[in-house]
Amino acid sequence: MSAGSSGTPFGGTVGKTVAESKPWWPEAVKPPAGAPNILVVLFDDVGFSDFGCYGSAIRTPTIDRLAAEGLRYSGFHTTAMCSTTRAALLTGRNHHSVGVGCLANFDSGYPGYRGKIAREAGTLAEMLRVHGYRNYMVGKWHVTPLTESGATGPFDGWPLGRGFDRFYGFLDAETDQYAPELVSDNTHIDPPGTHADGYHLTEDLIDQAIRFIGDHHADRPDIPWLTWVALGACHAPHQAPADIIRSYDAQFAHGWDVERERRLARQKAMGLVPQETRMPARNDGVKAWEDHSIDERRVFTRLQAAFAGMLDHSDRHLARLVSFLETADIRDNTMIIVMSDNGASQEGGPLGFVNAMGPFNFKPEPIAEKLARIDDIGGPDTHSNFPHGWAMASNTPLRRYKQNTHGGGIRDPFVINWPKRIAAKGELRHQFVHACDLTPTLLDLIGIEAPATIAGCTQMPLEGESFARSIKDASVRSKTSPQYFEMFGHRGLWKGGWKAVAYHPPGTPFENDKWELFHLDRDFSETDDLAAEEPERLAQMIATWWAEAEKHNVLPLDDRFGPRFAENAARFHGARHHFVFHHGMGHVPTDVAPDVRSRSYTIEAHVEIEEAGANGVLISHGDATSGYSLYVRDGELVHDLNIGGSHHIVRSDRRVPSGARRLGVHVERLVRKEAPAKGSRTGVTEYTLLIDDEQVGSLQTQLGFHTLISWSGLDIGRDRGSPVSHYEAPFEFEGRLLRVTVTMHNDQTLDGEAVGNAQMARQ
Repeated sequence: MSAGSSGTPFGGTVGKTVAESKPWWPEAVKPPAGAPNILVVLFDDVGFSDFGCYGSAIRTPTIDRLAAEGLRYSGFHTTAMCSTTRAALLTGRNHHSVGVGCLANFDSGYPGYRGKIAREAGTLAEMLRVHGYRNYMVGKWHVTPLTESGATGPFDGWPLGRGFDRFYGFLDAETDQYAPELVSDNTHIDPPGTHADGYHLTEDLIDQAIRFIGDHHADRPDIPWLTWVALGACHAPHQAPADIIRSYDAQFAHGWDVERERRLARQKAMGLVPQETRMPARNDGVKAWEDHSIDERRVFTRLQAAFAGMLDHSDRHLARLVSFLETADIRDNTMIIVMSDNGASQEGGPLGFVNAMGPFNFKPEPIAEKLARIDDIGGPDTHSNFPHGWAMASNTPLRRYKQNTHGGGIRDPFVINWPKRIAAKGELRHQFVHACDLTPTLLDLIGIEAPATIAGCTQMPLEGESFARSIKDASVRSKTSPQYFEMFGHRGLWKGGWKAVAYHPPGTPFENDKWELFHLDRDFSETDDLAAEEPERLAQMIATWWAEAEKHNVLPLDDRFGPRFAENAARFHGARHHFVFHHGMGHVPTDVAPDVRSRSYTIEAHVEIEEAGANGVLISHGDATSGYSLYVRDGELVHDLNIGGSHHIVRSDRRVPSGARRLGVHVERLVRKEAPAKGSRTGVTEYTLLIDDEQVGSLQTQLGFHTLISWSGLDIGRDRGSPVSHYEAPFEFEGRLLRVTVTMHNDQTLDGEAVGNAQMARQ
């Protein structure tokens, strides 16, 4: 429909151009009469069955109520990863088409893999803005290259550069829930609280959403809004209040095999899946629950409880937001959508993690260590993730996980609730819909079209199809166009109720991949491979996949993990080996901080110290789970290498004298080789403390930053949040800190595969 057409699918009236005044909105277009407010709640790494209303026993009464008063879709599909799904949701186009074919973490140079949404692909916020909407965003963004997340931007890919009027959240794929990497509008800020204060990011994000909406209605109650709430839950680290986590121990003590069967039974009883749906065999590498030791089962149960507790905790705070809408008397004409960005994550590996930061730097985390820390899981010094078996249960009854193009990676829960317009309360919809269909659907429901140009830039056509009609009519057919899938070489195609899909083992020839064929209309869980029975249909669908791939910038196929991350880092840092930081500067995100991984380097702080001495941090990068810190304490110079919570500390053998001093640490890799064997360490590294170039202490260790430093960033003169070392944050330096220099040697050798595995756990 055009902006001047006479109605919406639900009978609303679309506004017309106002020529006699000069309103604030671009192109002088009023919001359509009766246009709804839109609240999008986007969960992260939540599997198809994890909401209570999708079969789980996890307590999600708020979401369940929204479903009971609205609609649930059983055929909502995503793109298998977070950046890519967000790009498709926001733009109404396929993710490769808009330049986010994989992750925002790297730019491969090809049109489909720039890691940033193209200007020709306007976002929903940009489209709504020209029709008078105000747009607010809280939470996870992750469609900006992380090398553009620093203090100088560029900001054109940040939320305020893509149509949102306010932003409060984080730009990266994940963040610590107790000490998050926060941005307010275009500025990095300190978290407003700590774990000791009872702070948790989810509560903070909901507070900010309430504030944005409350401020809006105080100022302009006559115009509608879009509020996009992208929670960190349930992406690792799985962190939630301990009492909620422990309340789930008994709930999941039966293990993942029993849990899968119980969830499928509930799904059948709900009518969510057909009665004939079969449970697939366990995913490759997942053992039967009973085949694990008692200690393993105890740890795995608590890790699952942390995931469940995080989802439960989020639902409790979502209840506050819904209650606010009701109190403010704006609930009736607010459309609420709740969904997930992809299936449950496989990044926890076969045994899960209490603190994944250690294993990613080759520090083992044996079961005995996990068990000793079982009561820490979900707390401020953990970076926990559950094992493959529980991720498999999250995706019940679907195969594989996030990253994969089988159902477990791309089929997700989707709830829509709009009291004023949805009469079919509590019903199910089984149509196939895709993430790129969301924006066309919302525009259709409002009764507007996407603008032909945005900020002078001609826009590419929308590629998604509206499923607005299915909201009113359960018999409406699924989308008419084929829908392709691709992620890290895994491929798939849906067309007319059939699906062809190929799992791609990394590093193997693409022509060796085995394609499977499923009739999804009759085989919800992709268990009956018809490839041998219908070779012609499969051949046609594979040919269609290649045609769609060429059309949407999917090619060239690239299954490399590590090299893409390593190449991007090398391009960004280039020949730069010297950084100068001054006291008083702000927080530095990890992707724009000095890359001291697997190399020699020197840090030197120029200070002035009074006779009474001075304590405090000179430079810190990371948090309690991983990082490094150079600081002065009790008159001694100290360096802490924190690898997965294991502290390797060297102290000066003398006190730091007063006056103008240069305090530093030199890090030297004593053993080097081109690349370590998989899972090995790269040799001995020596950490030498320096006072005015004089050696005052040293430590040798095999541990180091082989693949990552931390997902948390760098600070000068303080440690702003979750402390790297044994002090109370922020532990600001008491003397005069003039500057800190970091000089990196040209001897970096990275294990690309290990780097890729660590980075993938971040997505």
